Amino acid sequence: MNPKVDDFISNAKKWQPEMEQLRLLLLDCGLSEEFKWRTPCYSFQGNNVVLIGSFKEYCALSFFKGTLLQDTDGILCKPGENSQAVRFFKFTNLEEIIEQQSIIKAYIYEAIEIEKAGLKVNFKSNTELELVEELQNTLDKNPDLKVAFQALTPGRQRAYNLYFSGSKQSKTRETRIEKYTPRILDGKGINDCTCGLSKKMPSCDGSHKYIRAENK
Repeated sequence: MNPKVDDFISNAKKWQPEMEQLRLLLLDCGLSEEFKWRTPCYSFQGNNVVLIGSFKEYCALSFFKGTLLQDTDGILCKPGENSQAVRFFKFTNLEEIIEQQSIIKAYIYEAIEIEKAGLKVNFKSNTELELVEELQNTLDKNPDLKVAFQALTPGRQRAYNLYFSGSKQSKTRETRIEKYTPRILDGKGINDCTCGLSKKMPSCDGSHKYIRAENK
């Protein structure tokens, strides 16, 4: 078990029992536990397989290549209209995780087999990326931001678009875009390190939290 995941779950304001149960299921399936993007991440032979997520209304088990899963039970959710790869389980109580643990494990094992087979998600070309309305409007009004956004890699553009479109309210989407505008202008992706403390540059692995805590 990763001590950073221990801290994450113990300090979580919601879904502690649910996340702990999901954690046990993932470890029981033989996945390696890491802490990436400020959340528990589980991998197979160095390849990311699934994340545990904590949200206001639910906790989630998000599969990186969820679109390749057969989803025979039809229970996986899509993060947004533009999501080409990620699919996730949504949980609102511990009981439903316990009741569905055999199904959850079956999906985890299938995701592992996908990694063993070396399967890849066939992403659409970046020209087919349909930007959320608020982002498109902001880019049209800010030429510098538009140039900076277009200079990002297709993956970074998709990540921003997915995050911005994740809110149901237009005002929240606009707030998110405003918050991340400086990061885009700096040529950084939404998951990129901006402080230089990450041990897995250019991605942020949350190292800054622990390094700063040790220096206090």
